[in-house]
Amino acid sequence: MPDLLFRTAARVPQAPAIDFMGRVTSYAELASQVRRTAAGFRARGIGPGSTVGLFLPNCPHYVIAAYGAWTAGARLANFSPLYTADELRVQVEDAEADLMVTLDVKALLPTIETVLQNSRLKGLVIGNVAEALPFPKSLLYRLFKGSERTPFRTDLSHIPFADLLAHTEYQPHGQPVMPEEVALLQYTGGTTGTPKGAMLTHANLSVNAQQVNAMDDQPDAPDRILAALPLFHIFAHTCIMNRTILKGAQMVLLPKFEVKAALEAIQRAKITALPGVPTMYRALLDHPDLKTYDLSSIRICISGGAPCPEPVQTAFEAATGAKLIEGYGLTESSGVVCANPYSGGKPGTIGQPLAGTLIRLLDKDDPSKMAPPGANGELAFRGPQMMKGYWKRDNADVFADGYLRTGDVAEVDEDGYYRIVDRLKDMIIVGGFKVFPSQVEDVLYTNEAISEAIVLGVPDDYLGERPKAFVTLKAGSDATAEQLLKWLNGHLGKHERVVAVEIRDSLPKTMIGKLSRKELEAEERAKAAAAA
Repeated sequence: MPDLLFRTAARVPQAPAIDFMGRVTSYAELASQVRRTAAGFRARGIGPGSTVGLFLPNCPHYVIAAYGAWTAGARLANFSPLYTADELRVQVEDAEADLMVTLDVKALLPTIETVLQNSRLKGLVIGNVAEALPFPKSLLYRLFKGSERTPFRTDLSHIPFADLLAHTEYQPHGQPVMPEEVALLQYTGGTTGTPKGAMLTHANLSVNAQQVNAMDDQPDAPDRILAALPLFHIFAHTCIMNRTILKGAQMVLLPKFEVKAALEAIQRAKITALPGVPTMYRALLDHPDLKTYDLSSIRICISGGAPCPEPVQTAFEAATGAKLIEGYGLTESSGVVCANPYSGGKPGTIGQPLAGTLIRLLDKDDPSKMAPPGANGELAFRGPQMMKGYWKRDNADVFADGYLRTGDVAEVDEDGYYRIVDRLKDMIIVGGFKVFPSQVEDVLYTNEAISEAIVLGVPDDYLGERPKAFVTLKAGSDATAEQLLKWLNGHLGKHERVVAVEIRDSLPKTMIGKLSRKELEAEERAKAAAAA
């Protein structure tokens, strides 16, 4: 992975790599920052075998720390800023994280401080937004945004990000990083709903960036990517950060997706590409001032993370003149498996396999067999972007004859275009983020009032799906749905919060007494259809 950056920096040293709120960093500057950060990591004992965690929004610190850790020989682990302290602690321990990189903002630092005191973490590397902003924005931030920052005392376990950058550039000696080494532990629910770290190697990530880059039918056209998707998500990690660095294009970073800020960035920086999830495109379309912005620079938009409704695709293309195509991937694929061609492809499909990728449709009841001709089946794939396996987990049921099972049911047409038609797994996709019902149910069961619980996804016009909880109460309990909703959402990450808690006298069960979701799912589909 470091070679992606250093080769580009040698080829186009003065080309802009990052635009953050108007401050532009060239590839030569970025490469120097990465080498100095790597030296700072090595000075603190971080190298081969170490894990560096990233608990960051989109900001230059993320890119510098990611490539700095790789240059030092360490592996990365991404941690969502949406996680609670309890969720972070479990994954920090599992990933064997040594250092965590974060910012001194109230939304992040207090949470990770709690984890530092109760986990294996040895320290925090703490940056601040002001040091990444151009003057005079940096001065104004210090003057007027001070209330959003959390002061910290510099010591052995609290290291200012600037201290890493103060080192001289690191020059690796000895054994170089090998392609088969794990570069990133990306946590996911996999095919079972239990979070686990997908082991993505340097080869997996670098090749998937090349596969995505090869899709471009105008490789010499100017390329300025709006990084509104979070880089800690594998979709953005590959399609925005790594692919952009490989090409020598420019990332325009937004700390988070806000419609007005995105529209202003598109117009100011003349954005040419906008990877996103369907809810982003819907939000842009719904903005009342959309027509007042010049969006004519946008050439291509790639939608992923969740199915993109055809009406959204059609309306967005009409409003902007850009092509909006759909792709498909998962954490275990380093980001992308299939995509429609930039020329358009077939709406409603996930396109065709990327270069070097093979797909099989497996029998839904017996994955050791192929699906019957013409029938749909569980999508399984293999290719150079396929993960090494799950970190410290049994991988026996993950692969079938060398193909990775996705848990998604697909069909393929006569032109080789795939369409996702169902999910074998119970995962809920909230605006592109995966929510695992079992985790929310585990939280519910910690409440003494609850006897049984089922969590499932219900339709949501904006996010695609939202979790909803169905519970029964223990005898004698007088808890109300409103009380349980407030309590539950207080114990969940923002993306996991349920839209409602419904109390029932009983919950559906299978013949052997196992709680069953399908009856409740049918009820919710009927409600949604009636409402429509």
